[in-house]
Amino acid sequence: MPSASDLRVAWYRFRCTFGQRWTGYLALVLLLGLVGGLALGSLAAARRTQAAFPAYLASTNPSDLTVLTGNFGDGPSGYDPALIAKIAALPGVRHVTSYVGLNVAVLAPDGSAPGGAGPVPASVDGEFFSTDRVTIVAGRMADPDRRDEAVIDALGTPPQVHVGDVATFGFYTNAQAARLNAGQPVKPLLRVNITVVGKAVFSSEGAQDDVDTMRNGGPLFTPTLARQLAACCSSYTETAVQLTESGNSAVAAAEQRIQQILPTGFPVEFYVTSVTESKAQRAIEPTSIALAVFGGIAGLAALVIAAQVIGRQLRLGAGDLAVLRALGSSPAGAVSDGLLGVVCAVVAGAVLAGVLAVGLSPIAPLGPVRAVYPSRGVAFDWTVLGAGAGVFVAVLFLLAVGLARRQAPHRAARATRAGPGSGTFWVRAARNCGLPASAAEGIRLALAPGSGRRQAPLRSAIGGTAAAIVVLMATVTFGASLQTLVSHPALYGWNWTFALNAGSPSYIATGQAGELLSRDPAVAGWTGIYFATARIDGQTVPVIGMSPHAAVAPPLLSGHGLETTGEVVLGSATLAQLHKRVGDTVTVQDGGSSAFPLRIAGTATLPSLGASGTLHTEMGTGAVFSYRLIPGTVASQPNEILVSLRPGADPDAARARLQRLVPAANGGTVSGVQRPAEIVDYRTMGTAPALLAAALAAGAVSSLWLALMASVRQRRKDLALLKTLGFTRRQLAATVAWQATVTVVVGTVVGIPLGIGLGRFLWNLFARQIDVVPEPVVPVPTVAVVIAGALLIANLLALLPGRAAGRTPAAALLRSE
Repeated sequence: MPSASDLRVAWYRFRCTFGQRWTGYLALVLLLGLVGGLALGSLAAARRTQAAFPAYLASTNPSDLTVLTGNFGDGPSGYDPALIAKIAALPGVRHVTSYVGLNVAVLAPDGSAPGGAGPVPASVDGEFFSTDRVTIVAGRMADPDRRDEAVIDALGTPPQVHVGDVATFGFYTNAQAARLNAGQPVKPLLRVNITVVGKAVFSSEGAQDDVDTMRNGGPLFTPTLARQLAACCSSYTETAVQLTESGNSAVAAAEQRIQQILPTGFPVEFYVTSVTESKAQRAIEPTSIALAVFGGIAGLAALVIAAQVIGRQLRLGAGDLAVLRALGSSPAGAVSDGLLGVVCAVVAGAVLAGVLAVGLSPIAPLGPVRAVYPSRGVAFDWTVLGAGAGVFVAVLFLLAVGLARRQAPHRAARATRAGPGSGTFWVRAARNCGLPASAAEGIRLALAPGSGRRQAPLRSAIGGTAAAIVVLMATVTFGASLQTLVSHPALYGWNWTFALNAGSPSYIATGQAGELLSRDPAVAGWTGIYFATARIDGQTVPVIGMSPHAAVAPPLLSGHGLETTGEVVLGSATLAQLHKRVGDTVTVQDGGSSAFPLRIAGTATLPSLGASGTLHTEMGTGAVFSYRLIPGTVASQPNEILVSLRPGADPDAARARLQRLVPAANGGTVSGVQRPAEIVDYRTMGTAPALLAAALAAGAVSSLWLALMASVRQRRKDLALLKTLGFTRRQLAATVAWQATVTVVVGTVVGIPLGIGLGRFLWNLFARQIDVVPEPVVPVPTVAVVIAGALLIANLLALLPGRAAGRTPAAALLRSE
C-alpha cells in the first residue's frame, strides 16, 4: 500500500504532468463515457422495456378477471343486471363494472345498413372509463355523460377514420339485428349521429399476435348510451371483477364461486388479466433480451477500449519510474505514479456513461407498449447506473493497478533485455517479395514491438483492432440471425404456406378438399387440425389436434413428432411450466368422460393458431396430440387445413385455387403467416438497434484511431531515422498506412472467427430462451464488407498520423538520443 508521502508525490506528479497527459485522460473519459453509456443505456432500456407492460397495466386500474354475464339466446336481451349484482355480492369481490355489446350498424345516407349489424362495446357503469381504462393516443376521451361521442380502437381501425369524423349509427334490438343480418330491411330502433373524439388502445391489446388483432377496430360507446339501450339492444355482456386479494389462488377461488351462480347451461368464459400480462411479458422478452445482449457486448467493448487507453497512458510515464526509484520512491510509490490521473479519468468516464445512459433513456420502452406507456421520458435506473458504473470503476482500477505494476523498474528492465522481439521474418518476407521500402518498414513497425523506450504498444494496437472486430462481428452475427428469424416463419412455428378456414360454418369437408389438394401439383403436403383447450396436469393449455405422422406439423425442438395417439408434443414454455421432461407422462382432461395419460414425445415451436379472442397456441405455449382424443371431432371436418407448397410453386396462383375450397362468400379464408406476438413486437423497434450499433462502431473506430496515433508518437524516433535516411513525406505516410493495414489485417484474422463464435453462442442462448428453432446465421457478404471496410477505415484513419509522421523533427529527436 502506498504511504501518505507516496500519495503526495503522486499528486504532485499528476499536477506537473497534466499538461502533457490531459489529451489521454480526455480520450479515456470520452471513450468510456460513449461506449460505456451505450452499454448502460441498452441494459437500462432492456429493463425498462421488460417492466413496461406491468407499469402500463397498473395505470389502467385493471380488473383481475372478466366473465361473460349475458348472452343473447331466446330472450330479448343479453344484459342481466341481476346476475351482475350477485357477482358483486360474492365474498372477495371488491368492485365490478360491465360493458355490453350493442347491436350497431353504420347507416348509409338512405338509412340502409349494407354491412349488417354487429355487436360493439359500450360501457355500462365505467368499464374502460374508470376500470380497465383505455389509453387515449389521439384526441380525447369521450364524455361519459353524452351519447353522441365515442372513441375508436386505434389498433385495427381503418386509417381513413379520423378524430372529428361524424357517422350515423343505427341501434337494433336482438330480434331486429337477426332479421337485418338475414337480409331483411329493418328500421333501427334508434339513430344517433356520433362524433369520433379520440383514438384509444385497450389494455388487452398490449401484446397481440396476428390471431388476436383480428378483433381490433371499432368504436367504444359511452355509459349514457349503454344504459339507454342495454335492456333491449345488447347481444352480450362482459363483467370485469376486481378482487380484495391478488394472486392466482384468489382468481381461481373467484372463478369457482362465479361458476356456481351462473345459470345452468350458461357458457363459462373467463378472461384473466394475469394471463394477458404473462403473454405480454413473453412477447416483450425477445426485444428486452436483444437489448441486454447488445448492452453486454457494448460493456465488454467499453472495458477493452478503456484498457487500451489506460495502458497507453501508463506507458507514457514508464521512463520516469527508474528515476523515481533512484530518488528514493518506494515500489508502491512508483506504481502509483500516473495511476491517480487514470483513476480520476475512469471515475469521470463512468459518471459520463451514467449521464449518457440517462440521456438515452427516452428511447425506451421499445415495442407496441411504448405508445401507451404512462411515464415516457427521462428515467433513472439506479440499479443499472450504480452497478454498471461500479463495475467499470472496479474492473478498470484493478486493471490499471496491474498494468502499473508491469511498468515497475525491475519488470521494465526485463522487458528491455528481451530484445526486439518478433516481426523480422515478415519484414524479410516483404523485402524478398519486392515490396517497396515503405511497405517493409510499415510491417516492421506493426509487428516488431521494439525495446526499451522505443517499445511500441503492439499488442494494444492489434488487440484493440481484434476486440473491435470481435464486437462488430458478434453484433452482426446476432443481428443477422434475428433478421433471419423474423423473415423465416418456419423458425417460429409456421412450417407451412397457407391455413384454410371455411368460415361459417367453421368446419371443412375434407373428403372433397383432400382429393383436390392431393391432385394439386403445387401442394407438397396438407393436414387437417382442430382447436381445443385441455387441462394438462391441472393447467389449462391450448391444443392443436392432428393425426399422428401428419404430413405438415410444427417444427421440432427436441424429441420426435406425434407418432401414436398415446403421445403429446408440448411447447417448451408449457413443458417448463409443467416441470416435466421429454419422456415423462402427463394427465390430460379435455372435456371427455375421464382423464387419460399421454407420454411427452418432444417439444416444438408452436404457431399462433386458433380462433380470435380465445386461448390459442403461441410460440412455446400449447400442446399437440391426436384429434381423436378431442370430444366431438369428426375426421372429415377439421377447423382448418394446413397446406404446404412445393418449392418453386406460384403462391398467388395456388392461393386462388385454394380459395375455391373455402368460398369467401361464406367467410372462408386462405391465410398466410400468422405472426406470434414476439415477432409483432420486435418489428416495432424501428431504427433504434441500428442507431445503437452505429454508436458502438463509432467508439470502436475512435479506439483504433487513438491506437494508431499512440503508435506513431511512440515510433517518432524510428520515423525520424527513416526521414534522415532519405524517406520522403509521402513514403513516411505510406509507412504509417502499411502499419495500419497490417495491424487491421492481423486483428481481423483473429477477431472475425472469435466474433462469429461469440455471436452464434449468444444467438443460441437467445433462441432457446424464446422457444424458437435455433439457427444462427453467418452473413458471408457482410463479413466481406467488414473486412474491406476495416481496411478502408484503417487507411483513412492513418492519414492524420501519416501527416504527423511527415512533419517529424528528425534532427531534434535524434539529438535527444
